[in-house]
Amino acid sequence: MSTIQPPPGGRSSPQGTDEPVSELVQRASQQLTELVRGEMRLAQAEMKEKGKRYGKGGGLFGGAGVVGFLMLQALVATAIAALAVPLPVWAAALIVTAVLGVIAAVMALSGKKQIKEGAPPTPERTVESVKADVAEIKESAQR
Repeated sequence: MSTIQPPPGGRSSPQGTDEPVSELVQRASQQLTELVRGEMRLAQAEMKEKGKRYGKGGGLFGGAGVVGFLMLQALVATAIAALAVPLPVWAAALIVTAVLGVIAAVMALSGKKQIKEGAPPTPERTVESVKADVAEIKESAQR
């Protein structure tokens, strides 16, 4: 019984023909390139579809924000109307305006405090840690 062995430098394909290794590598490279390109096209199509959905969702959230803002305006008008029953309309409007002003002032002061606590916008602990690491490396290098 004799076995057929491929000649040196070549490979035997399933059809029995000899192909040089360079052709096999080239074909594998082409197939890999086609596979990667196909996957990239698939990912691009998928991201495009997701982008459309995010865009629609963002638009709907924006619309909800506008309608919510209009609802708050209607609520303010309702509060003024309710206070206008026992008081003159101008007094009711003045009271609601003063309450809204106090709320805005409290929110502004709280926001300012939060910003002051966050300043400066640098990662201070990380900077200190890096400085300590650099100093330790310099010290080790001098030994």
